[in-house]
Order: sequence, then C-alpha cells, then structure tokens
Amino acid sequence: MRNTLFLLMLCFGTTVIAQGDKNSCPGNLSIFAEFAKVKNYDSAYQPWKEVRTICPELNVATFKYGERILIHKIKNATDDKAVYQQELISLYDDWITYFPTTKRGTSEVGKILSSKAQAIFDYKMGTTQEAFDIFNQAFTQDAASFTSPKRLYTFFKTSYNLYKEGNLTTEDLFTKYEEVSEKFELEQTNLARKLDVILKKQDAGQPVTSREQRNKRVYETNVLAFSTYAGNLDAMISKESSCENLIPLYRKNFEANKTNSVWLNRAASRMDAKECSDDPLFVELVEALHGINPSANSAYYLGLLKDKAGDSKGALAYYEESLTLEQDQYRKAAILYKIAVKFKTRGLKSKARSYAKRALKNQPSMGKAYMLIANLYASSANSCGTTQFEKRAVYWLAAKSARRAASVDRGVKKTALKMAASYEGRAPSKTDIFTEGNAGQTVRFSCWINDSVTVPEL
Repeated sequence: MRNTLFLLMLCFGTTVIAQGDKNSCPGNLSIFAEFAKVKNYDSAYQPWKEVRTICPELNVATFKYGERILIHKIKNATDDKAVYQQELISLYDDWITYFPTTKRGTSEVGKILSSKAQAIFDYKMGTTQEAFDIFNQAFTQDAASFTSPKRLYTFFKTSYNLYKEGNLTTEDLFTKYEEVSEKFELEQTNLARKLDVILKKQDAGQPVTSREQRNKRVYETNVLAFSTYAGNLDAMISKESSCENLIPLYRKNFEANKTNSVWLNRAASRMDAKECSDDPLFVELVEALHGINPSANSAYYLGLLKDKAGDSKGALAYYEESLTLEQDQYRKAAILYKIAVKFKTRGLKSKARSYAKRALKNQPSMGKAYMLIANLYASSANSCGTTQFEKRAVYWLAAKSARRAASVDRGVKKTALKMAASYEGRAPSKTDIFTEGNAGQTVRFSCWINDSVTVPEL
C-alpha cells in the first residue's frame, strides 16, 4: 500500500490526499516518509503537515522526519523563514509530549531539549540566557541522551557568553566547564569501548561483519567530532583557566570545599592539567582529597608530589597504587598514559614506553599513546645505532607507530599522519638504501628501544 501510494504521487506529481480527516493520516505518513527518505523535503512538507496537525500521536516519524523537513525549509526559505523556525520549536515541544521515550522506554528528553536549545541559539530566536536555560534543563534532567558533541559544545558556549556578559560567576563557569568536560570524556570512553571490540577482532585476524564495518565508520566519525569540539572547548576557556586565575579562585573556595571530594578532585585535576601543581595549594588539595576519599586519582596526585620532591621510588609506588585502586580499564588507561607522559618528560624513555603500552592494552584505540611512543623513538635517532644509516633508520620505527595511531584513532589521524610523513622524510632515502645495498634486511637497535625494523624494498 505504502509503495503504491508513493509511486502514484511520483507519477501524477501531487501529494494531495483527503485533508482534515484522521483516516488520511496513515496514507500521508507513508507519503511524507518516502519523500523524506530520498531527501525530497519540499514534497514531503504538505503531507507531513497534515499528519503533524491532525494526528501527531500517530508515529514518532512525524517528529524525526519533521525535524529534517523544517531545517531544510528554514535553510531554503526567504519570506517564511521565521514561520518555519517557530514550527521547529513547536515540534520539539510536542515531541516531548507525545514521544519522550524510545520504543524500549529510554528517555530522549535530553536529546530533544538540547536540539531545541541549539535551534534557538542557531537561529537567534531567544536570548543567550534562554538558550542556556534549556540546555541546562536537558543536561540536569536527562544527561544520558544529551550526547551530541556540537550541542554539548554550544551548551558551554552559552555559559561562556553569559560569563562574558557578567551574568555568570567565574566559579559557576568552571563548574559548568568541568561538568561538560566530564561528559565529553564519558562519551569518548563509550565510543572507545565500542571501537576496541572491533579493533581486537581485526588484530586477532577474526572476520569483521559488514555491520561492524559500518558501525566502525560511525564510531570513528563521532570520535573525530568529539575530539574537535573538545579541543574547541579547551581553547575557549584557556585564558580564564591560567594558573594566575585558577590558584586564587581555588584558594578562595578551598575552606568551604575541603570535605567535598568532587570539588577537590576537579580542582586538583585542573591544576595538574594546566601545570599549576608547583603551587602549595596543590599539596593541600591532594592531601585533603586522599584524606577523605582515597582513590585512584588521589594516589596518582600523591605520586606527582613525590615526583616533584625527587622521590622517584615513592612516586612509582603511588602510581602503582593508583592503578590498583582503579577498576575500570579505560580510566586505568588514562592514568597509565598520564604516567607515561610524566616519565617521558623526565627522559625515562623505556619506562614511558612501558606505561604507554600498558595503556594500549587497556584501550587499543588510544592513538595518543602510539604517538607518544613514536616521539620517544624519534627523539632517540642520534643515540641508537652505530652507523648514520642505522641511526636514521629509527625514524622508520617512529613512523610505523605514528601510522598505527592514525589507523586506530580518527581523532588524532590528521596529526599522526603528518607526524609519520615527517619521520619518513628523515629516514634513509631510496638512494641511501641503494648505496648501502641492504633493501629488505633487518636493522636491530640494541639501545633502550631493543627492537628492529625492516629496510624497505626498492
């Protein structure tokens, strides 16, 4: 029936069915859905409008396709743009009324409200405060379905704009930043969990289904989006989150929050991330945090303090305690990576690589860990190998690790490929290989790298 109706509409160039009658709704639903599937939104509009007006409760497709139809009309309208914009806002309100959950009963209120707030922001249909309030309602009422990286970014942008307008305090701005940042981390981890299942199958030589391949492409696209918007988020607040601003702010609020583990953890994390941990306040934060709630994070921060005091053995003990306390493999991977970075900074390359590899065992899709290893290899080019050829051959090993980063993590792919190209440019050339006459041979590195690379065939 549905296909027959659609073919008739195409043949006779009309979408007119009996109007004002609920009996016409199923037919109109089939027609607008078919047009919408092929992105013929102009033809879909009128039958969609009939269903939307007469029987909005009929099917959630009225709202899912309706959103696309109206966004198309807004983009292409001239005189009626405001009308379509208002229709879109009304659509979101009714969507929550008629279909607030999925068929499985999962709430979609956060998703719908955040879409409404994004539309208000994009089309300048309200004040910054109004958009922020709706975003905030979505986030506090149903953060689970508020997962769009663009909308999460815009949510913080409205917070930042309110701060710049003098309508949000610095404390409230940082609280909102921490909340949104934590949500970004959560969604990125959820994507990593899904990606790693497929990556492990590929690495084990197991067949990957076409569905898994499609899902992998979707996950990778979302990984890139989250990576991009997370970077934009940090860039937006970079000036406000300098040590000069953070330390007085946290010092002022420390007494009131010294028994608040969430506040203490966020403050310590931000000071560590912005390299403010040399300030005495960091010590007070960490000691207070560990005193009321010993955790993986507090143990890690105690390790930092031992590191700064020159107690490498004590630092390592706390780092390992942190890893023992952490049960979630993805949070453990994050800690392992941070420890690897600390060892890299201290020039302890073998230890840095060891922790980076441990991070990858917990999260195979952590591209930045492969990039760290690549950088460690590249920085050893002049100290590994006996001949000039062997020393430069280290760059092949570095490039290999960088390319692996690009293959497992879409979020760092662009940077990783540039890194790989740079390393390959510093490796022996085809002329060098011809002169040495060692194409296809193995070059072994007896330094800390303790690995080998095969010279490319000419």
